[in-house]
Amino acid sequence: MNAELWLPDADLGDADREFARQMRGFAERKLAPHARAIDEARTFRREMVQDLAAAGVLGGPVATAHGGQGWSPLQLALAHEELGAACGNARGFCAVQTGLVTQCLARFGTDAQRANWLPALIDGTSIGCFALTEPDAGSDVASLTTRAEPRTGGGYTISGQKHWITNGGVADVVIVFATVDPALGRKGITAFVADTHRPGLRRAPMPGVELGHRGSDHAVLTFEGFEVAADEVVGEVGRGFGVAMGGLAAGRLSVAAGAVGIHRAALAATVSFTTGRKQFGQPLAQFQMVQERLADMLTTLHASRALVHRCARRRAAGVETHADLAMAKLYATEAAAKATDEAVMLHGARGYSSEHPVERLWRDVQALRIYEGTSMIQKTILGRMLAEDVRG
Repeated sequence: MNAELWLPDADLGDADREFARQMRGFAERKLAPHARAIDEARTFRREMVQDLAAAGVLGGPVATAHGGQGWSPLQLALAHEELGAACGNARGFCAVQTGLVTQCLARFGTDAQRANWLPALIDGTSIGCFALTEPDAGSDVASLTTRAEPRTGGGYTISGQKHWITNGGVADVVIVFATVDPALGRKGITAFVADTHRPGLRRAPMPGVELGHRGSDHAVLTFEGFEVAADEVVGEVGRGFGVAMGGLAAGRLSVAAGAVGIHRAALAATVSFTTGRKQFGQPLAQFQMVQERLADMLTTLHASRALVHRCARRRAAGVETHADLAMAKLYATEAAAKATDEAVMLHGARGYSSEHPVERLWRDVQALRIYEGTSMIQKTILGRMLAEDVRG
């Protein structure tokens, strides 16, 4: 197989090409061998966290001034493509640990908060979660109902419920979003960072069986009289909506890049299968209808990666827009969904079994179309921006 056709290497400078190859080697050695097992066992693998930390992944996008590796946005995209290609659970963990929690604290936290939490998050001795989503507040963040009531003597008491919180059941630190006054709408939302082991927090696994990412930890978090101090506010009181949006923006690039990785893995598995599987006296890959599908998978893969890398480069230049992120996440996740669907079909009955990776890839990519802004939300963002241009 001519893997250079679908790897990113040919389009990169020497340093980034070597970086991508190092990340690929790490993911293939340390993550890929466990991907099927943790999916089938529905088990979060704690050893994965230490492997990611040892490889520098958990501190990758964090500035060196805060103890990180200082990756460029392009390096982040390359790393998360490789993680996505090897194990969607590992990439999903990193999107939360580094994108939503660590980078959020690095950007919005106080010096004391950074000193308290970043070293342990970067070296993997602490796991973080981002408690934003509620049963009745998903895409509409401003409608969250978790309350933060002022306490006599200072600080707040948090009460409410969050669900679908990745890492929630195993996290040592939580960034939780609550409103100090529901009447203020988004202007009442405030972010807090706190130790999860204090009283007032109950954790339970999400009910049912997830469609994908079954090797991840997804939890319901119930806050009842959970006390936080005034110095545990992240940013400022009433500015939590901006903190949430900043965290989600950091995570969306990871999601888009992870989709590229899943797309790539689906293509590689399908090329391998169709060139080796014979029907009617010749390999499946010799049939024109199969070649058409493989060609589409390859072309859309490169289009997805181009949008992701464009977004990363614009972020590095300080000119990234909401449209850049929306287009990258929308196109990459939808293209990956179509590619994995084709992969399952081209594997035939074998694609319906966990013996081959494509059914897991198909399941995992569905979540990428949903969280951190559904595909419909991304289209809404783009449509509104276009409509505003017309009105202007």
